Amino acid sequence: MAIQKLLIANRGEIALRIHRACHEMGIKTVAVHSTADADAMHVRLADETVCIGPPPATDSYLNIPNIISAAEIVHADAIHPGYGFLSENAQFAEIVESHNIIWVGPKPEHIRTMGDKIEAKRTAAKLGLPLVPGSDGAIASVAQAKKLAAEIGYPVLIKAASGGGGRGMKVVPDEDQLESLMSQAAAEARSAFGDDTVYMEKYLADPRHIEFQVFGDGNGNAIHLGERDCSLQRRHQKVLEEAPSPIISKKERHRMGEIVRNAMAEMGYRGAGTIEFLYENGEFYFIEMNTRLQVEHPVTEMITGMDLVREQIRVASGEGLSCNQDQVHMHGHAIECRINAEDPETFAPSPGLVKNYVAPGGMHVRVDSGLYTGYKVPPYYDSMIGKLIVYGSNRQSCIRRLKRALEEFVVEGMKTTVPLHQKLVRDPEFLEGAYTIKWLEQWLAKEHERSTETV
Repeated sequence: MAIQKLLIANRGEIALRIHRACHEMGIKTVAVHSTADADAMHVRLADETVCIGPPPATDSYLNIPNIISAAEIVHADAIHPGYGFLSENAQFAEIVESHNIIWVGPKPEHIRTMGDKIEAKRTAAKLGLPLVPGSDGAIASVAQAKKLAAEIGYPVLIKAASGGGGRGMKVVPDEDQLESLMSQAAAEARSAFGDDTVYMEKYLADPRHIEFQVFGDGNGNAIHLGERDCSLQRRHQKVLEEAPSPIISKKERHRMGEIVRNAMAEMGYRGAGTIEFLYENGEFYFIEMNTRLQVEHPVTEMITGMDLVREQIRVASGEGLSCNQDQVHMHGHAIECRINAEDPETFAPSPGLVKNYVAPGGMHVRVDSGLYTGYKVPPYYDSMIGKLIVYGSNRQSCIRRLKRALEEFVVEGMKTTVPLHQKLVRDPEFLEGAYTIKWLEQWLAKEHERSTETV
């Protein structure tokens, strides 16, 4: 079925990204928005707009009845959830489809399976994905936990079965602290996600975070679009991503790419997905699958030349994938910097009025942002206000272009993380690609020491 009108159930830069892809495909867009987002760029550009509630996300962007009502009022053919909010809510996907509206996303059963960390691990094992040694399911008792930890070896990691972002996650160095930390993890999980179920994994000392972009047509055909290196993280939140990874060889890329592609084909997966791994000592370990478009999808677009949002819409329309694996070609290097409205040293949120905004430009420089001079960044949502994505024929030329683009980036009226990225891309270890998931926090600690010494 050809989509004529698509409702974007999101906000900010991703809503604008979806709007642009739709207009290039001749599809009309509907922007839903809270009262706080009435002046947002995607709202200004959309063909139709519907206010779905007050500023709190629970009353607007997470309000399923209001979103469905909006879709019915404007006679939308399809709903694209973007990322975050309701993008991985299987119930929402089911409700959308039950109203005969096309869901631009994976099958609800796959969202549900991969949203449960324990079930996701079981499914990954069946599909042949390499796993981190750990429990087969939930840990029911301290005695069970002690027995398993002794088998796989300390340190171990206790993780919440629901949710993410580092909540409900505890590193246990030895048996003496197991019971206490397990209790803390369960309490955090209950508070954050309403589910105190936890499981155990072997704690990897200093891995990298490598993820593979996959696409399926829902009928047993699938492709992979290579990997992204997302190891530069602060408090389990990604800060900078690049594709391809500086340390993954062509041989490893092909081997793991075929594993994830075959897994998605066997699963009958539909649409965009990302399979995330920890990588240490030449081995990949599955950690989770995100059944949605990722924030960092532009770096994959840059090196493959594929429009991933367009591909999502094609698949949801029943048109199938636009290419097979042999037609996927990766060239050059791309890096994305997440630009947040935050103090670059304390990371305190810094929303407010944009007094002056100048985005960098030039060849192979892309800025995904809804900012404009005079726009007031609301304090109610995630602090990310844009993404700077740069491409080069190789990593060195990409970094040179990125440095130049960061120098041109102007956002006046609030503090942003642009200065942080300007420092980061000049660090010798970053330039060498010699970093892991722990590296950025250690680097930030050193930077803080240097700044306090000079005061």
